[in-house]
Amino acid sequence: MGIRLGFVVSEFNRDITYMMEVEAREHAAFLGAEVTKCRYVPGAYDMPLAVKKMLKEGDVDAIVTIGCVIEGATQHDEIVVQHAARKIIDLSLEFEKPVTLGISGPGMTWLEATERIDYARRAVESAVKMVQRLQ
Repeated sequence: MGIRLGFVVSEFNRDITYMMEVEAREHAAFLGAEVTKCRYVPGAYDMPLAVKKMLKEGDVDAIVTIGCVIEGATQHDEIVVQHAARKIIDLSLEFEKPVTLGISGPGMTWLEATERIDYARRAVESAVKMVQRLQ
């Protein structure tokens, strides 16, 4: 049986995260992994709860988070990414399964975000490698 991946995808900046998701799905197929679950959340800050529920269900080998946080007029983007990333790491350790960070940002413009769509592919690559190396 191949590696089963779950995706948690942010709907915020969906023009970017849609392209990220497409690239991530293509790369998963290229690597022989199957995306068996996908949950959409409003934004990157909302990802940890969806990740935790997916991990509790226990039927994925790893989870890939896909999101994009673009810089605004305040430091809100930094807070969102820092807290989401910290909780994602905590969940990976708690459930002893890879949860990879495919969230681009903070501190980027919309143009920079479009140039970083490959972050999703990198997150898939990391998830697959971690599953293989932890078996």
